[in-house]
Amino acid sequence: MSISTSVLSDLLQSLPYLRPQLYFKASLTALSHAMEDQVLAATLDKPLIIASFQRERFYRQEAHRYQRLAQRSNQIYVLSAPETDFANSSEYYEKVAFEPDDALSQEWHLVVIADNYATCLVCRESLGSIAKNQQVPDWLPSLDMDTGRRFEGIWTSERGVSIKAAQLLLDRIAVYRPNLAGKVEKARQRFGIGDSKAYVSNVISEYACDIDTDPFVQRLVTYLQASQYKLHKAYRSIAAQARKERLVNSISTAIRRSLDPHQVLQIAAQELGQHLGASRCLIYRAQASDAQAAIEHEFLMPGVVSIAGQTWELNSNPLFQEVVDHGEGVCVSDTLNDSRVTNSVTLSSIIKKFAVRSWLIEPVLFQGRLLGIVELHYCSLPPHQWQQGELDLVEAIATHIGSALIQAEAYANLEELNKQLEALDRTRSNLIAITGHELRTPLSTIQVCLESLATEPDMPLELQQVMLNTALADSERMRKLVQDFLTLSNLESGRVEWHPESLSLQECVDLSLSRIRTRPTVEKPPQITADIPENLPLVRADGDWLVEVLAKLVDNSCKFTPTQGQIHISADYNSDRMVVEVTVTDTGRGIEPNRLEIVFDRFYQEEGALRRTAGGTGLGLAICRQIVNGWGGKIWAESSGKDQGSQFHFTIPIVQGSQEEKKPKVKKVGNRK
Repeated sequence: MSISTSVLSDLLQSLPYLRPQLYFKASLTALSHAMEDQVLAATLDKPLIIASFQRERFYRQEAHRYQRLAQRSNQIYVLSAPETDFANSSEYYEKVAFEPDDALSQEWHLVVIADNYATCLVCRESLGSIAKNQQVPDWLPSLDMDTGRRFEGIWTSERGVSIKAAQLLLDRIAVYRPNLAGKVEKARQRFGIGDSKAYVSNVISEYACDIDTDPFVQRLVTYLQASQYKLHKAYRSIAAQARKERLVNSISTAIRRSLDPHQVLQIAAQELGQHLGASRCLIYRAQASDAQAAIEHEFLMPGVVSIAGQTWELNSNPLFQEVVDHGEGVCVSDTLNDSRVTNSVTLSSIIKKFAVRSWLIEPVLFQGRLLGIVELHYCSLPPHQWQQGELDLVEAIATHIGSALIQAEAYANLEELNKQLEALDRTRSNLIAITGHELRTPLSTIQVCLESLATEPDMPLELQQVMLNTALADSERMRKLVQDFLTLSNLESGRVEWHPESLSLQECVDLSLSRIRTRPTVEKPPQITADIPENLPLVRADGDWLVEVLAKLVDNSCKFTPTQGQIHISADYNSDRMVVEVTVTDTGRGIEPNRLEIVFDRFYQEEGALRRTAGGTGLGLAICRQIVNGWGGKIWAESSGKDQGSQFHFTIPIVQGSQEEKKPKVKKVGNRK
């Protein structure tokens, strides 16, 4: 069997008043999630849901959502072209496997029909997008290709259109799974699908008239589409830059494998000389005041005279002196026609003896201090014409060599350095993953809300308010994310000015709980209580930052503690260490013993950056550690394991002499909701 007709074409032919629009893949994803979330938010309605995925791999990304949707309705149909194990089945919902040559393989469908609402999304991938994806270069990142996918189609909440789209898809389902005829017929009868020509006709006559859209809305739509094109162009620019950086990274990786300075320099000379096709590449240690330098590390092309082991005169070398004076590299395209070379006896002797025709000298610097020199020699004709990209690359490699030399001097333990580099790689990967998830998701939602407001002038006022509230909420989510990044950056870079003062811990606890309770939340938080001893001495810390630590620790416990759980704040005075130890205890999911240390690392997420059920960036505990370290305290976590709850402890220095003061009786603070 082979079905070549397009659902979108059939829909436009049946309802000629419809006008298809251009959508990007990110917009369709956000629209689909919004339609699915509308079903999940309902309590009584059991709608008809038909979802068609182009390929099984796209379905697998959303399978978990449809398992949740199956709890809301028994009329769910999921269509996809098989790639591995997708087949006709009825486990959670009805799976319908269509043939790869079916026109459905080029379309994206989602139809939801309930008693009191209906929405549908019927789109076809544009031919230009498909051809472009098939011919994309190997070096182009997958993100660029994915966001560049464009679709043309219809998204509407008009019931008549949704019913017609459902009819077309149910007809297709009946072809592939005739055994579902009885179940499909029940859906048709319940929602009047196929037998409601009069109703659909009325809907068509009502909406067939042209609507004079406000010019501002037209400009807004144009701006949103232009922004998508600019984003697509930016991804291409990033991809081009990535090609240049890949070469730098390959040499940097080789450099990071060893802390032996000799090995580091030899690897760099070999890699740089090979990649740039130089006749000779020299790297040697030198300082600004040195008169001579020994050539120890060299790369040679076959047939080129070696310089390794010889002594290089520096004080009589005008090119070296120019590098020292200006702190930047010097390049000579043709040594036979450059006055700096021809007027120097030393340089004239060098080019004659070693046949140097084109010459580059790049300083290896670290924080302005000269550590060494990188030289590239080209000995063949014609003279080498230096390109700006080559100069930038050599400068980047020289910078990496400088960092490697400083690291080699600072760290004698190779294993310890490798651990730090691995941690840096994990941080970079987590940063990319988290920002991609935490920023792209709200951006997509905001865009969808604006597109909806722009393209649906007849949208009810209540739904318009929902769209605005959603966009504002996601904007606030992005603001908090950026604020956490800035806070941690300032703390780690030492740009924070501390203002220590004598504080009552009870007041700080009350302020932190007040902040948490006034924060809008979707779910009711667990019960939070505080038990602070009456004779606790005053502590010395920055009040704003102490409240921040308490609030973030309690907020972290709220994320991983069920609503019926408990969170308790307690404190104890340690007279031996002259500190107050504060403990935040919860009855949540707990922490495995081997993760008690790394929970304070930047971007740490217990469930992984893209698979977590609790939101956030994994920066909260890292910020707490930086703040506590700032006042000279310690912070740590304890837990008996999974589902055994957690305890977070941190210490605060006390105000000398305040341990004898008496405080009010113990206050117990709990939820007042």
